[in-house]
Amino acid sequence: MHLISYIIQNTHLNEKSVENTVKLLNEDCTIPFISRYRKELTGNLDEVAVGAIVRYKAQFEALEKRKQAIIKAVDEQGLLTPELKNSFENCSDLTSLEDLYLPFKKSKKTKAETARKNGLEPLAKIIMAQRVDEIDFIASKYLNNTVDNEDDALEGARHIIAEWINERTDIRNQLRNQLNRFALITTKAVKTMENDEKAQKFRDYFDWGEPLNRCPSHRFLAIQRAEKEGFIRVKIELDDERAIQNMERRLLKSNNACTPHIELAIADAYKRLLLPSLSNELLKKAKEKADTEAIEVFSKNLKQLLLGAPLGEKRILAIDPGFRTGCKIVCLDAQGDLKHNETIYPHAPQHNSKEAIKKISSLVDAYKIEAIAIGNGTASRETERLVKRIAFKNPIEVFVVSEAGASIYSASKIARDEFPNYDVTVRGAVSIGRRLADPLAELVKIDPKSIGVGQYQHDVDQTKLKTSLDTVVESCVNAVGVNINTASVPLLAYVSGIGSKLAENIVGYRNQNGAFNTKEAIKKVPRLGEKAFEQGAGFLRIKDGENPLDDSAVHPESYGIVQKMAKDKGLALGEILGNKEILKSIPLENYKTTTIGLPTLQDIIEELEKPGLDRREKAKVFTFDQNIKTIDDLQIGQLLPGIVNNITNFGCFVDIGIKESGLIHISNLSDSFVKDVNAHVNLHQQVLVKVLDVDIPRKRIQLKLHRS
Repeated sequence: MHLISYIIQNTHLNEKSVENTVKLLNEDCTIPFISRYRKELTGNLDEVAVGAIVRYKAQFEALEKRKQAIIKAVDEQGLLTPELKNSFENCSDLTSLEDLYLPFKKSKKTKAETARKNGLEPLAKIIMAQRVDEIDFIASKYLNNTVDNEDDALEGARHIIAEWINERTDIRNQLRNQLNRFALITTKAVKTMENDEKAQKFRDYFDWGEPLNRCPSHRFLAIQRAEKEGFIRVKIELDDERAIQNMERRLLKSNNACTPHIELAIADAYKRLLLPSLSNELLKKAKEKADTEAIEVFSKNLKQLLLGAPLGEKRILAIDPGFRTGCKIVCLDAQGDLKHNETIYPHAPQHNSKEAIKKISSLVDAYKIEAIAIGNGTASRETERLVKRIAFKNPIEVFVVSEAGASIYSASKIARDEFPNYDVTVRGAVSIGRRLADPLAELVKIDPKSIGVGQYQHDVDQTKLKTSLDTVVESCVNAVGVNINTASVPLLAYVSGIGSKLAENIVGYRNQNGAFNTKEAIKKVPRLGEKAFEQGAGFLRIKDGENPLDDSAVHPESYGIVQKMAKDKGLALGEILGNKEILKSIPLENYKTTTIGLPTLQDIIEELEKPGLDRREKAKVFTFDQNIKTIDDLQIGQLLPGIVNNITNFGCFVDIGIKESGLIHISNLSDSFVKDVNAHVNLHQQVLVKVLDVDIPRKRIQLKLHRS
């Protein structure tokens, strides 16, 4: 099978679209660039479709690499025939390839291998032929120095037959089918760990069983974690009798003296070889499926988080609240630069609230603060109440901001490079303030796994998780666009075609030579060649530059077309920007070329209607119920405002302003069936919830989404 056929088989995409996309990928084009600026070549494929092509291209290449390794290994054994080589090359999936290779694997010493060395393979062939009745007499002919009696000879022959059965593709596929349909996953507590405090969160699985094909991904990952931590034992169970009978129907051809030996070999092959091997294979596939679903949930959450509403370029006072160590305050200008920092102690044990109010008020005046950001960690509610008591001269919006991952950032190399002369508390407060101004620009500095919006993120395949999350971050950064004159190195590094090294070079050049005035000037950056410019230029923005198109998503390769549009209208370039009436009157057919068609031209017009506009929503002020301070204040039936702070396959968690988040189970999101949680709520969405149940000892809160 060829690469293009393999991708089409798995994606059902148009052949020409796949061919052209693969060609672009081989030319080192990125997913954002291909989906945005090469629509004519791809047949208007979006990022999801291009991403699928990337994924199946990698799968095919890995499969081909494995084929070549297997062919080489069999050839080195002197066993490769043209027919066998052709069979290997025609395999379209890894499972069938490995099944075909199984008889040629150099395994450790096995019972069958020992029997072969003892000269018992001819006896095994006689039994398998099922044509003789005097099998004990025949077995007596195979006695030697290592085979003492007929029973030993027959046992050795059965070991060889069991191995043959194990290596038969039809038998393996038959049992795979049964396992896929009927296998149960069962769990039992490890007796010595039952009373362990850490084990209690897994107590639902101390005696559990259900069909594996109906076990949801979050439960499977929970079971896997409990097993890994030594609290339970996991087993795959099947109707053994039925499975063996199915094998017997396929293998038994007569009823004679050979039959009991083949039956014993079948049972041995099933219990000792097939079931353990295929059970592990089944668990591995279940894990891969659970990983895929968990990574998908994480990716959706991360995308919503990164594209969260920014406040924009405002002067912000940010507070990282605390009790004993005080509240760290920083003042940031509209560009997010640190202008002032100090610590106040309004809460226990110091209780200097009057001095704290005075200090906050004076800083707001001195730095012309427009908004206040308060971290949502320890002492957040108390700090919010304190700030709202202050009578400011001008209206000041107060926001509570998620601190998730801020401590990771504050101790990171990125933070040390940005603020070498400040400690972690200052850096953490700066991060809180910058998150309010622009969540995307700040959160790209933090490992996504530290942001806390996934389910079982530490249990899934870490390589696949990183690849998926990096793709999400890249997609979000390029969808929004990046101001090249203010962006940090971590943010620039996610721009299509740029990467970490070029990002450092851009910032270094900017620091030495000042702001970029045109996109063409970017080419002066050391090692930023034509390919990097082609891939990244459309996603970079220059505010108030020489060319107004530089603050848009129009690619520089299309500037000539826009200029011709303006000229044909008898207007200056600036006169058509934002003028919807004129833009709608432009006959796009007149501007088609051999490489630019209607999809790109329509994108250009859409961008010209509102160039430089940040398409994200603006941040909104939110207030928790001020009467709810701890879990003890909750009452069943209460209606409370909250913010969705995590989404999983089984529901979503909601911050209601106390230490513990409440769970809206998927069954409580709607009165009708819910297939996808994301169809009902978004991350950081402001919601109204009803309290259904409060379990104070276990610190669990059950909520229902209230439709007002």
